[in-house]
Amino acid sequence: MAELRTEEEQVEALKRWWKENGISLIAGVAIAAAGVLGWNAWQNYQENQASAASARYQHLINLIAGTQLDDASIAEARELVVEITDNHGKTLYADLARLIDARLAVAQEIPAEARAALEAVIDASSRDYIKGLARLRLARLQVADGDAEAALATLEAGVPEALAAQRAEVRGDAYHALGRDSDAGEAWREALDLAEARGQPLYGVQLKLDNLGLDHQGVDS
Repeated sequence: MAELRTEEEQVEALKRWWKENGISLIAGVAIAAAGVLGWNAWQNYQENQASAASARYQHLINLIAGTQLDDASIAEARELVVEITDNHGKTLYADLARLIDARLAVAQEIPAEARAALEAVIDASSRDYIKGLARLRLARLQVADGDAEAALATLEAGVPEALAAQRAEVRGDAYHALGRDSDAGEAWREALDLAEARGQPLYGVQLKLDNLGLDHQGVDS
């Protein structure tokens, strides 16, 4: 452009450049603007989804807050769980709602549905702690259903160290159900040791040891 000698030549060169490059320039600006608008729209959608999930989950919590749930309240709560998991399936709220659903199914004495809810958490959640919590609860159900071997396998599948004391307790429950009282006592003592080291209250385990005639150190009482 610096070599052009007249103003007319400069104008003509600008026209030619615009003719050759103007469309792509406009398109680039439009794409960039669409990208910004699209990102903002996506962010707004995500925020709205999170707010909706939070509101529905809070409603679920309020619904089950009573100490005694009647059949109608349980049915309504379980329908709300379906709504949360269908509409917000990848969120933490969906994981927590499924854990609640398992508890509600136990209250209704439908263990198969409780197991299904916990298995759904294990399959769908990307959160290790939540998956571990679901495995613990599933293992407890399996022990109660007389399938202690399955419970041990469930625990071995992965429970995080933050839940190690509870894992040891349930392992002891499974061993006891299998008649392996020596292994049960060892697992329960491990549970107490882990709970004490981490400052976590663990109720009822000492009573289980007492019922085996063992103290915390494994000595016959």
